[in-house]
This record gives sequence, structure tokens and C-alpha cells, in this order.
Amino acid sequence: PDVIIEAQFDDNDAEHGQDHLQDMLTDDVKKLSLDTGEKGKAAGVTGVHRAKQDDGPKVSDPRLLSDEFLQRTAKVVCILEKKHSRAATGFIKLLADRNSELFKRCAMFSPVDHRVPRVYVPLADCPPDFVTKPEAYSQMLFICRIVDWKEDSNFASGQLCKSLGQAGEIEPESEGILTEYGVDFSDFSPEVLECLPQNLPWVISPGELAKRRDLR
Repeated sequence: PDVIIEAQFDDNDAEHGQDHLQDMLTDDVKKLSLDTGEKGKAAGVTGVHRAKQDDGPKVSDPRLLSDEFLQRTAKVVCILEKKHSRAATGFIKLLADRNSELFKRCAMFSPVDHRVPRVYVPLADCPPDFVTKPEAYSQMLFICRIVDWKEDSNFASGQLCKSLGQAGEIEPESEGILTEYGVDFSDFSPEVLECLPQNLPWVISPGELAKRRDLR
């Protein structure tokens, strides 16, 4: 695997032409492929170590390589189910190119979770003084929801939903996590509260305790 074939091209090869040189290289590659397979069986642990270190045989034609040296590729053809809520927590900042038309319309949203792409958000969704004082919002957490991602754009498009507060504080961070995972943390409705015991203080009746397992 650590052998590299180099073509020695001189005046004699020029006289015979390019076809002669190509035939010589093809024969050398085939020999190298066969030698690699035979040496690999007898090399044992040492052979495995060398293969990892040298990243496999240096062969110009990938069709001569074995499957273990090939990287499989694929293409996404359909999204069966959308798992992510399309909401993310992050920070907003001005675009780098101040002379572009996009700078006048959009800001850049950078999610805290790096698995989520960066998002263009309208300046109309940002605080009124964001353009003049962007440093005042450098540590302010926002919730952004992705609404579109065009095929010819490097970044998604989204809308700012709300400002959470300063990064690092418990309440803004917790609200951001719950929103990203789609957890409903709003107040209970009056209908739900009416299902609870109304006569307080409430205690578990002896009959109820008798038919339940006490895990306290």
C-alpha cells in the first residue's frame, strides 16, 4: 500500500507515443493491486497498521480499489417526516458587506446549535436601534423560525419570533430549549385547572392509598 508508481518519461517514450506509456502504467497498476491483496493477507497486524497510516494504496483508477477503500455517497430525494421544529435560539448580527442591497434588508441569525444553518432575517423583525447599536444585542438571545431555504442560497430564510433575554441566564436559556423542541410550556387553561381538587388542602384518601403502590 505504500508504493507509489511514477512514470519515467524520456525521449524513448516520446518516440513510442502516449499509448505505449499508458499501457505500461496500466500493467504496473494491475501488479500493484494484486500485490496489495496478497500482502494484506500475510501482513497481519502490521499490515493493518500500515494501511491506516498510509490511507490505502495509491492507485490512480478507483475501479481497481477494493470496497474497503471506497467512500459511499448518496443523494437525498425526499423528506418523509420533518422532525425539527424549525425554531432555534441564537444571536443576530449585521451582515459583513455593508455596501450590498441585502445589508439594507436583512440581518444574520446565528443559531447556538451549530447543526442548524445560519438564517437571513428581515431587519423589520429586529429591534429598532439594532442597525445603529448592534453591539447592544451581541449577547441577547432571540428565537428564530426557519420558513424557507432556496436551492441557490447558502443560508435559510426566517423570521424573528421574540427576544428571550441575556445569554447565560437560566430563564432565557430554558425557554429557548423548550421552544426548539416544541414543548408547550404555556399556562394551563381554566378547563384543565377545574379538573384539579378545589377543596384545599387536599389529601389522599385512605381508600385511594389502599389500592395504589406508594413510591414516596
